[in-house]
Amino acid sequence: MPPPRPPPKIASDNVHLDVPYARKDEAKVLGARFDGAVKRWYVPKGLDLAPFTQWLPAGALTSAVSTGPAPLDLALGAAGALPVPASASDAVSLSRLLAGVGTVVARSFPAGVWTTAEISQVTIRGGHVYLELAEQDAGGTQIAKARGMIWANVAGTILSTFERATGAVLAAGMKVLVRARPAFAPRYGMSLEIDAIDPNYTLGDMEARKREIRERLGREGVFDANRSLPAPWDYRAVLVVAPAGAAGLGDFTAESLRLERAGVCTFKVIASRFQGAGAAAQIRQALEAALAGWLLPNPPDAVVIIRGGGPVNDLAWLNDYALARFVCDCPVPVLTGIGHQKDSTVLDEVAHRAFDTPSKVILGIEDLIRTRAGEARVFLETVAVCTRRIVARSRSDIAADGKQVLSDAHIVLERARAGADNAFIAVDRASVQAIAQVTGAVRDAIEDVRTVALGTTMRLRKGISLLQESVHGEARASLKQAAALTEREMQATLTTARLDARRARADVAARMGELGGLARRTVQQAGAGAEALLREVSGQGPERTLKRGFALVRGPKGKPLTRASDGVAGDRIEIVLGDGSLHARVEADTKGAGPAKPVK
Repeated sequence: MPPPRPPPKIASDNVHLDVPYARKDEAKVLGARFDGAVKRWYVPKGLDLAPFTQWLPAGALTSAVSTGPAPLDLALGAAGALPVPASASDAVSLSRLLAGVGTVVARSFPAGVWTTAEISQVTIRGGHVYLELAEQDAGGTQIAKARGMIWANVAGTILSTFERATGAVLAAGMKVLVRARPAFAPRYGMSLEIDAIDPNYTLGDMEARKREIRERLGREGVFDANRSLPAPWDYRAVLVVAPAGAAGLGDFTAESLRLERAGVCTFKVIASRFQGAGAAAQIRQALEAALAGWLLPNPPDAVVIIRGGGPVNDLAWLNDYALARFVCDCPVPVLTGIGHQKDSTVLDEVAHRAFDTPSKVILGIEDLIRTRAGEARVFLETVAVCTRRIVARSRSDIAADGKQVLSDAHIVLERARAGADNAFIAVDRASVQAIAQVTGAVRDAIEDVRTVALGTTMRLRKGISLLQESVHGEARASLKQAAALTEREMQATLTTARLDARRARADVAARMGELGGLARRTVQQAGAGAEALLREVSGQGPERTLKRGFALVRGPKGKPLTRASDGVAGDRIEIVLGDGSLHARVEADTKGAGPAKPVK
């Protein structure tokens, strides 16, 4: 059995405390209350004073405490459980039980303990920093969870030291090594009061994550894949991914628009989140969709990933294996401009080329375009010089060749002129003979055509006359058939219309008969119902109503009383029943609860 513990020092009345303003939240968590009249915090009556010893005024611990009931021993007995009390009055109240837990926790952990955890949520309120801490096993299952707090009086020093050493601010997803003292308050439960953070542990965790990605990409043989691609010879089309509205994107866009207006390069910009859970996956998916929708077979000359500077932990979201693997496997060179000059991510290490800032990325693109333009200008000037030389040489050759051609042309022309004269004489003779032969043949052909035309004309006239007679006969026969058919159809239509009219009149007469019978039956039923209702009404006279147990109350003047408020104390009333009458006097106010008593 453990040695008996001294009884707890319980406040017999409200005990005021000297709590510094910077530690008021700490006192509140332990259960202290604020007295607005005197502007001081106090320990409510019945609460253990042990957790508040540091703020008690001198002498308050002995003058304002009582030994209280038997001490609360939280240790288990030999049987493993505390005995059941005889009655509820012997049981321990919840506040006392939790106060005992708080005392045990305070005694067990008088100073902070270094512990590792992962931050799942950070909230800053009133200068205090509230943390949600958690621990996960190797499979990612949460195995522990606690609330942590950094009080305002030490938060400034702790956070500034941490940020200077790591370049990061406390944020969700960060692993930390903190010195924390467990504290338990009956109202707020367990919490950890943090008074120090080791920045080296957080830096080591960030670097370990990057090292793990590097080693995995190295084992897979793709770490240098994108850097090994040939550098773009020139930039004509570039795919850019950046956070929406980022300052770095504004600097980049200002220069890229100038290049687009000059018609030398086009830029397609897509927006994506660059920090927070799922940011790396969103960047990868956006780039995959954009590359899949690019007009093939001409992919972009490069993919650019840019964002402005920020805390190290904001950039740490980009240290993602899947995103780094995408950059390694990208079929076109990837250029990065992430953060400031001092910032570095795994993406910078696996990209084809890493720039310090987004502005330097666009300047690098612009420098290459300017270099290629300068080279093109030199080539153009070289081509122009060569062209001028070729033109001058060609002109000289053309002049010499022209003189030779002119001399040869004179000789050929003289020969051609002589040959033409001889040919003209021969052609003239042959033409005269040919014309004579053709003239005779034409005369014979004209006579043959005239004879054939006359015979054909006579045959056509006879055929046309016969055809006209045939057409007239067929037309007259068709008119007679149509007239006869029309007459038959008209007679059939009139006959059908007469039959339909007779059937309609018969149908209307039958329907009228049915409606008349229905109306007569309805009138008879209504008359029978009315007679029954009249008999019922006539049978409801006053005598029959009284005989069923009802009563009629009359006032002093014989007027029926229908409301209690019509009766006046002292009035005589008559109560008429089914077999006689009773007289009574109103002895109580009609608004009271007393009934009228009958007069004897």
